[in-house]
Amino acid sequence: MAMAEVVCIGETMAMVAPVHPEPLELAREVAIHTGGAESNVAMYLAGLGHQVTWVSRLGDDPLGHRVLADVAAAGVGTSLVELDKAAPTGVYFKDPRPEGARVFYYRRGSAASLMAADILRPVLASPPRVVHVSGITPALSPTCDEMMSQLFGHLEGTTTLASFDVNFRPALWGPKEAAPRLRALAQRAGVVFVGLDEAQTLWGTHAPREVRDLLPGPPVLVVKDGATGATAFDGAGEVFVPCPPVAVSEPVGAGDAFAAGWLSGLLRGLPQAQRLRLGHVLAGVALASIADHQATAPPDLLAVALSVDEVGWAAGPEAWARAGKTEARARGGGRARRRSPGGSGGRAGRETWPRPVGRWGIAPAGSIEDGDLYDPSSGGQQGRRPIR
Repeated sequence: MAMAEVVCIGETMAMVAPVHPEPLELAREVAIHTGGAESNVAMYLAGLGHQVTWVSRLGDDPLGHRVLADVAAAGVGTSLVELDKAAPTGVYFKDPRPEGARVFYYRRGSAASLMAADILRPVLASPPRVVHVSGITPALSPTCDEMMSQLFGHLEGTTTLASFDVNFRPALWGPKEAAPRLRALAQRAGVVFVGLDEAQTLWGTHAPREVRDLLPGPPVLVVKDGATGATAFDGAGEVFVPCPPVAVSEPVGAGDAFAAGWLSGLLRGLPQAQRLRLGHVLAGVALASIADHQATAPPDLLAVALSVDEVGWAAGPEAWARAGKTEARARGGGRARRRSPGGSGGRAGRETWPRPVGRWGIAPAGSIEDGDLYDPSSGGQQGRRPIR
């Protein structure tokens, strides 16, 4: 079989949440969603036009079939997901409250907790460009932990990038147990995503540079600091991009969206700053919803967000949308995005971002090709790669 650009491996559960933002005990209406860190990343990447496959295990039950259908509907390949007739699909409940949402998990003995190294065989037989995993998986069971060790071992010395989101979950294990294991896995990855708050809980670090000093192994380290911004460390140095203003309904899932945005930028060959911007934009989409996954931002808005200068970036999504609409009207409606039908192999369909438009030093009409990105500070092009 043809392998995807990205393979995401990990647990996904059925998620039950109130339809309205109210405590679960008061809710009269609830909705069933799909929730899982790695499948969230896969769905966001598929929404951006990438070919993605998700690898996991689900119960051969109604909730498992629901999860499988939801992930596939987002354009993700699911042919490597195993269905277990003996073990159930995990479930969790969101309990929105003014002080922050609580989450209640029911996953013990789930099909996903029975993942083992043999699930990796088809992935390793036809390696993708990126394999994305998270720190949730090693906490699920000894076999899942061993699978992670074998995965990193197989990927060392290959051209496949191992992407690792620390994703510390106190409900699964405490800091004393998790800290050394997550640090060891992070040291073996090609790119690591970690929140400054979880790094402080796990390792006692208080600043992005301290996290880098603790994790010198990965070629790229991305430290997310909530509403402040994100810092990337790589061979070229250190890049910080602040968060734009966004409306927050629910923080769960924003880290997955950020990772997907950053990885999408990497796959397109974008500069580090624009990878971070793309991560922030997708995280903003997730923050505005109570579901773990939402449709990605419109291509017009993404093009503006990647092209504005620092003043324009700080103006936020509403200003980017207005700028895009204004310029589109000025061009007589602009060029429509192009999409080809997605195939059964998990490709969501090809999209090409239109020419960057708007104010704040964005490239003037006709100066660059569709999908190109313009750096107003240099007067030239950079990161030229349309969505594939």
